[in-house]
Amino acid sequence: MQSLLLGLVAVVLYLEEKDMTLLGIAFLTLLSKVIIVDWVMKKIHTRMKIKRDVEFHYLSPVSSILLGIFLVIMVYYAFSPLQTLTTSQLSFLGAVVGISLTLMGMLVIFSRKKAITKIIGYLTMENGVVLFSLFLTELPFMIEILILIDLVMLVLMATILAFGMDSTIEEFHQRLHRLTSLGGEEP
Repeated sequence: MQSLLLGLVAVVLYLEEKDMTLLGIAFLTLLSKVIIVDWVMKKIHTRMKIKRDVEFHYLSPVSSILLGIFLVIMVYYAFSPLQTLTTSQLSFLGAVVGISLTLMGMLVIFSRKKAITKIIGYLTMENGVVLFSLFLTELPFMIEILILIDLVMLVLMATILAFGMDSTIEEFHQRLHRLTSLGGEEP
């Protein structure tokens, strides 16, 4: 849903500015993240048979929400001196939301245990970078394509890892340890 909204934001900005790069970003976002990545993630989710990720590292759900709110407020106040450099209030708020989204993606990666949720955290980080670039800077289209290739490679690697390690990295390490200890013993 987040990627769909990001693609729609790029389309709206294209309609306003008539920059073909924005239309290309919207197309790539909708094709890659909304269609392809969503399809791959659904396949992973059904194979892993996980209803919900309720396992956390370091932070509880409530503290994660509070830290997320704190991150948004902190980024807003950190960027407020730069508000005069932007062309509009919308650009400033878009940049703040983009950086906040990137930091929240890092928070998801840091605080969750399951591999599939960590992948969603990475996607959130990438969406934040794209949103930031849409509103404040103009990243060349080539950089967007390289980010897309990086994203596709990450999803492919995560698919392989997720099928091999059921749900958490710790369980994967335990299985790997059992396999290596069995390999050293004589039958």
